[in-house]
Amino acid sequence: MRARLGERDRLAIETMAMLWRRVGRFVLWDYPRACWQYDLMVGLILAFIFLTPPGVFRDKPRPPSIVGLQGHEGLDVFLLGPEVLQGVPEPQRASKATAEIAKKLGRRVTLVRLDTILDAENEPTGYMALVKP
Repeated sequence: MRARLGERDRLAIETMAMLWRRVGRFVLWDYPRACWQYDLMVGLILAFIFLTPPGVFRDKPRPPSIVGLQGHEGLDVFLLGPEVLQGVPEPQRASKATAEIAKKLGRRVTLVRLDTILDAENEPTGYMALVKP
């Protein structure tokens, strides 16, 4: 009876050793490129990249881009990214742009002019705002 128990233990130990060798090879990427294990690893990595929802990593949306440029004639120039005024109706763009620039500067400003910067397809790629401090 003792010999059978020893045989069972030996098989269990060999099975666990084989399992850990495979896990070790998998973790250390120890397979040649043309084998099915390599393809499986690549498939798992791609599935992770494309199927993992962004919320898992707690990605935060980019803050609206507002960049101040060298002003002239007493005016400050700001470039606003298209996302700052995205979805804002035309009549309300000036007030929204003023509010966003004031929030960035931490002080009140007066908007003198707001120009839309368009690409070749007449899509807005940003806005240029001239403000008085």
